[in-house]
This record gives sequence, C-alpha cells and structure tokens, in this order.
Amino acid sequence: MTNITFKQLRYFEALARHRHFGRAAEACGISQPALSVQIKELEAMLGAVLVERGARQVGLTQLGDTLFERSRRILTEVGELGDLARSASGPFTGQLRLGMIPTIAPYLLVPVISALATRTPGLELHPRETVTRTLIADLLDAQLDAAIVALPISEPALEEYALFEEDFVLVRPQSEANARVPGPDKLQQMRLLLLEEGHCFRDQALSYCAITDAPPRTLMEGSSLATLVQMVGAGLGVTLIPEMAVPLETRLAPVSVARFPTPAPARRIGMVWRKTNPLAEKLMEVAEVVREVGASK
Repeated sequence: MTNITFKQLRYFEALARHRHFGRAAEACGISQPALSVQIKELEAMLGAVLVERGARQVGLTQLGDTLFERSRRILTEVGELGDLARSASGPFTGQLRLGMIPTIAPYLLVPVISALATRTPGLELHPRETVTRTLIADLLDAQLDAAIVALPISEPALEEYALFEEDFVLVRPQSEANARVPGPDKLQQMRLLLLEEGHCFRDQALSYCAITDAPPRTLMEGSSLATLVQMVGAGLGVTLIPEMAVPLETRLAPVSVARFPTPAPARRIGMVWRKTNPLAEKLMEVAEVVREVGASK
C-alpha cells in the first residue's frame, strides 16, 4: 500500500470536520475537485469507503470516524513539532492563532494587537471571533493556539490562565436613569434583553437573575451587545453588558448605565490553550500582555 501523506490526512480531517466538500476545500485553500480527488485516492489506498456523500452534507463511515480521531491526533502532534522549535528560539515569532468570544473581541482585540505589535514585533496575529463552544472545539482540534474566554471552561485537556475580573452593568432607557437599581428578583419581572443561544454571556446574565425557565414573552434576543443596547434605547426593555463594552456601545444610544450594588454580577476573563502545546511558556507571556490591556479598560 502506498504511504498516506500528511496532506491527505489534513484534507480528510477538514472534510470530516466541516462535513461539506466546499467548505473543507475553502479551509484547505484548494479547489473542491482537487479535494475530492485526494479523498478518493485515500479511500483507494485504504481499500475502504471513508465518507458517505449526500446531496447537502457528508457523513462518515465507521472507518471514517476512526480515521478522523486518529488523524486529528497525528496532525496536532505534527503541528506541535514546529511549535516545539519555536518555543526554544528566543522571542515569540511566527503565527499566533488567537480566538476571542464576541463579548470581548470588539473591545479588547485592537488594543491587544497594538500591544503585541510593540512587545513582540515578530509575532503574526491571526484572530478569530466566535462563541465559546466553537473556540474550544477549534483549540482541541489544533485549529487555534489559544483563546480568550470567560472562565471556567473545565475542559481537562486545556490549561486555564486567569487574567482579570469584570463587572456587569445594567443598561436601561434614559428616562429611567434616576430609578432604583433593581435586584435579581425585580429583573425577573422585567423585559430582559439577552444575547441569542450559544453565548456564554447570556447564560451568565440568566444565572444572576436566577432565571431558568422564563416565558418567551419576557425575554428578547439580539445577536450582539450593540443590538441589545439599541433595543434598550428604543424602549424595548433592559439588558446587562460587561463593563468594557460601555464606552463603545452606549456612546450614541439614548440609554443610562447603572452599577449594581456589591456583590455585583461579574465574570472572570482568562486565556486557555492545550496542555500539550509546547508554546505554553510563550503563551503565558502573551496572556500577561492581554492582562495589562484588560486592566486598562
């Protein structure tokens, strides 16, 4: 049997991860026909079918599932060989694939890029903004080097490095600026605007308000903090946002901002990476830069 190449494993892993030839080809930077040829060659080498080709989505056979898990481990270990060399070569240089959740990225990413450019000029930052569960999956699949998220993550394969804590604030219409700040019990009775499902900040806000099963009419959803604040300005309800978002999101909206009494709702921001990543020591240096930026917000 002809030896399987790392290129073929990488293409198959991308197809198994995306479950779609077009998206997998785009992720690999090749054409869809070229990807299809490589997958067929891999199947011919193994003498077995790996993927079930559907009209809209790709499925994996039993052997395909097994090869997917093995190929992920192999590609991660091979990728970390290069990181091992980078970890021993002085200043942190080369590519850094850094993820951030959407309730952090708009407020922290630009100053972090600026700070890293000054402190580690040889570092090439490749940021990715998406929800926590996707960032964790990408970390475990070695598609990211590190991610800035709300802790805890509680994933055994990941190292968690706490950076700073941040309070939540209440955003309500300008007409309510002098009203008493409601406690969690009162917030339960108000029309609370939240981020849509999948955002960890939504879960944190619900937890503070002790809401577990609210009637749909009492909750309204938005796709971003900016949308929520604009909805508040239109008189549709109230919302909670992290303190770092206040200067940007409330600047042009007719809303008022109120701080909760102690103990205020808060979140702990941290950076996470794979425990097996040889760049762990270098990533801690990056984390310290992020900590300094976060402390200045």
